[in-house]
Amino acid sequence: MKLAIGNDHAAVDLKFEIMEHLKSQGVEVVNVGTDTNERFNYPVAGYKVAKLVAAGEVDGGVLICGTGVGISLAANKVKGIRAAVCSEPYTAQLSKQHNNANIICFGARVVGPDLAKMIVDAWKDAEFQGGRHAERVGMIMEIERTGKLAEVDGE
Repeated sequence: MKLAIGNDHAAVDLKFEIMEHLKSQGVEVVNVGTDTNERFNYPVAGYKVAKLVAAGEVDGGVLICGTGVGISLAANKVKGIRAAVCSEPYTAQLSKQHNNANIICFGARVVGPDLAKMIVDAWKDAEFQGGRHAERVGMIMEIERTGKLAEVDGE
């Protein structure tokens, strides 16, 4: 498995802990975030990870900023991305199983290192269940593709 990881200045230390955790499991990690505590704009990291995921160059992505929200908003602007902010493992697992989330996001100011590792593992180890969930993911992709939802807009 190959994952991209990105972060802003608020998440440097946590990023390194997550990288080591993933590498210890045999995961190849592509680091596109900042490695210093100097100010760094989270949309840059969100965009870079999202582009790698969307292009199929990696199997998924991990994004970390202060809360996880800003960086997820940036990533979700890239076509084909479903980046989910999760602050606990159950939601992380379901984000993959039900929503086929291809990027997991969380906040360095919200969760500690041990919880962050559990979140990443729950997401990474989960598999998309398809079935009724595939229809719903298809609806999300329809909105992304057309800016409309036929079921609502009557088209």
